[in-house]
Amino acid sequence: MKKYNLAIVGATGMVGRKFLEILEERDLPIDKYYLFASARSAGKKIKFMGKEHTIEELNETCFDDKNIDIALFSAGGSVSEVYAPIAAKKGIVVIDNSSAWRMHEDVPLVIPEVNPEDILKHKGIIANPNCSTIQAVVVLKPLHDRYKIKRVIYSTYQAVSGAGVAGYNDLKRGMDGKTPKKFPHAIFSNCIPHIDDFLDNGYTKEEMKMINETCKILHDKDIKITATTVRVPVFNCHSESINIEFERSFDIDELKDTLSQAPGIVVQDDPDNAIYPMPSNVEGKDQVYVGRIRRDYSVENGVNLWVVADNIRKGAATNTIQIAEKLIEYLEN
Repeated sequence: MKKYNLAIVGATGMVGRKFLEILEERDLPIDKYYLFASARSAGKKIKFMGKEHTIEELNETCFDDKNIDIALFSAGGSVSEVYAPIAAKKGIVVIDNSSAWRMHEDVPLVIPEVNPEDILKHKGIIANPNCSTIQAVVVLKPLHDRYKIKRVIYSTYQAVSGAGVAGYNDLKRGMDGKTPKKFPHAIFSNCIPHIDDFLDNGYTKEEMKMINETCKILHDKDIKITATTVRVPVFNCHSESINIEFERSFDIDELKDTLSQAPGIVVQDDPDNAIYPMPSNVEGKDQVYVGRIRRDYSVENGVNLWVVADNIRKGAATNTIQIAEKLIEYLEN
């Protein structure tokens, strides 16, 4: 198998550091790694893969003469808008973790358990979906294939790590009685029904991301979706209550079996013994956990699900690296 050269853009950020951690756990055929960050981080040393790597400054010429094959970007949308096209023009396949490219028609939006074949449609850039969308659609896909989804109601309970280091620090600050710097209100001992900016339609950008990205990934614009996204005082792992209405009837045991056999899903559903997914038992895992699976008797073909996943791993870093693994698999074949 060929060895590839891999770049990480945003190597010193929360997701960038998780990239490094997960790459050490997985066996990708990588010959050389290049780590990039902003000018203020350039020159710093990071020990990775048993070697000391020097952070290089991200600029318009940083990809020159390096024969980089794949670049994992997690440095924010404004950075990706500028530097992803520069990398792509040099023949590098960019897998971008920001929101910058997700809804571009010619950029595939990929979850490897759901739509890996879309990777082949790339024109130099592949987008990683929003963290809250990823865990939801991993669960929706096998159900949509079997029962045809008519409508989805998302209610999310999102960890502060979804807002980066600043969000994480706001919860720490709040625990010490200090005022928040990232969020508009104190997050400690509180829930904030406000993630990202509000739009003219009354929804937030985060809510519209979930709605639009779900339809794009599932290639079905006819699914009716609404969402309410809430920031909660949990350091890591997003939780979601998902209500689904199907076109077709279903048997609840068959539905549970469908989920348990689907890729990337762990079913934890034993309410008699208080067994269901929680952030405390999902953190550090790469799978999506689902429980509280029960029929919604208020509609003819409805079901309620409780879905939890590690938003920094599966919701960002792991999914991005899984895309890289699948890309390499396609290149080899």
